[in-house]
Amino acid sequence: MDSPELALRRDVVRVLDRWPTAGLAVAVVRDGEPTWFHDHGVSDVTSAAPITPDTVFRVGSLTKTFTAVAVMQLWEQGRVDLDAPANDYLSTFRLRPTRPGLRPASLRHLLTHTAGVGYWRRWSDLLHPVSGAGVEARRLLPLGEYYRGGLPQEVQPGTKWVYSNHGFAALGQVVEDVSGQLLADYLREHVFDPLGMWDTDLVRSARVRSALATGYLVRSRGLVPAPDRPVPTPGGGSLYSTSTDLARYVECLLHQGAGAGGRILEASTVAEMFSPQFRPDPRLPGMGLGFDLGVEDGHRTVGKSGVVSGFLAALTLEPSAGLGVVALANTGGLSGQGAPTEVCSAVIRTLLDLPEDRLRHDVAPRPDVWAELCGWYSPAPGPVTNLFARALMGAGAEVVVDGHRLVLKPLTPVPALRRGMPLHSDDPKDPYAFRVDFSELGMGTLPVVFATADAGRRARTLWLDLMAFERRPDLRNPRRLAAGALAAGVLAAGIAGPRRSGRGSGRGSGRASSRNPFPAHVPPEGS
Repeated sequence: MDSPELALRRDVVRVLDRWPTAGLAVAVVRDGEPTWFHDHGVSDVTSAAPITPDTVFRVGSLTKTFTAVAVMQLWEQGRVDLDAPANDYLSTFRLRPTRPGLRPASLRHLLTHTAGVGYWRRWSDLLHPVSGAGVEARRLLPLGEYYRGGLPQEVQPGTKWVYSNHGFAALGQVVEDVSGQLLADYLREHVFDPLGMWDTDLVRSARVRSALATGYLVRSRGLVPAPDRPVPTPGGGSLYSTSTDLARYVECLLHQGAGAGGRILEASTVAEMFSPQFRPDPRLPGMGLGFDLGVEDGHRTVGKSGVVSGFLAALTLEPSAGLGVVALANTGGLSGQGAPTEVCSAVIRTLLDLPEDRLRHDVAPRPDVWAELCGWYSPAPGPVTNLFARALMGAGAEVVVDGHRLVLKPLTPVPALRRGMPLHSDDPKDPYAFRVDFSELGMGTLPVVFATADAGRRARTLWLDLMAFERRPDLRNPRRLAAGALAAGVLAAGIAGPRRSGRGSGRGSGRASSRNPFPAHVPPEGS
């Protein structure tokens, strides 16, 4: 039998075989104490400096959890009300509803990505997608200038989950406007120093600069340095840290807010942050306050992942078991595909003595209900707030039976997605609950559940984790429309071709038909 350490090393190597990286730092917290550190590769290819537990990485959206901690500290002090309008506390810029009738978004809405604020601020951000998403920028602007005219709020708060760096930029600004301190200074005084996180900072200060790893992208000729740009939404993704420091942070969270240097949050506050605050369907784990919630074979998990060009980060906790894992890598693009998330999942499952495969193979499919589920689903209303979902799923998703399996097929030109992913039954008592494998995209497996009006009726909503897709009439399915356009084009070519060539209509129509790779009854998939 493998020793526990050897089993964890094998988990890491197995993931690295799939997602290679210049360097990786892993930390395990067990029984509430850091117990295992594993370092792989180099922090800089040119110097060949090795990764150590004190190597500094950019950790992207792990920052959001610290911003959430700061907001909850202010809440404990009675200085903010989570359910009051965020604009009550913002003086630098405002959340701006884009149409009449929208309720004010609260701090709780911002903490759960349900404030109606998009991943991009407006349509014009698509001309500058990276800076417009608040991920990277060539130069930093004060947030009052970056959000000149206000931060748009497009849909009714509390009704729709939309991941947003801008929402957490607003929360960081709330901390500054209420406390009177810069967010970096506030976090240093109230979080980093009390936890002994000496090599962590929100800005590239001297304390992090000397040990900072170089970020890389994998290209056809190997590793190339990633663009080194700042994050314009500091509360959403500016943090620098190490596996040692983040292990101390995880230790504090597992001890319900008590760190080595004292308590930074009350135990009841940590429990609130780790509980579902937005949960559109009881079969979904839901969203906590700044933390993503998940389930590993019945074990409730809490975590977060982070992406900055050249760097990927992830942390996963199983609070009831006293377990936590941190993984940091200096290789990866903005797609998020890479080692850390899968390392955290693999290691936490080994620590929990769970099988490697997250898909269930003990639940028999129920084809008797498939007719209720098959159809076309598109994102819930909200054009700008849908841009993130459309980047992943295109015009939406089809549920079809393909090869005797129920399959989810995004309506996108991306080949890896267009071919579809089988829906794996996930609950023997619920034929409308599934899990889909997005590991090719570095996202692991995600829950998919269908909501039906009542028994025997067609499904009306598909939830892909927290993203909502509503059923639409099949006649409006864009794939069918594209297929119809293609068929019309083929017919037109068959009619017009002979006239141009002067040949008989029979021969011309025959050639046009033979060039069509799709039989008349099988429309082109993914169009």
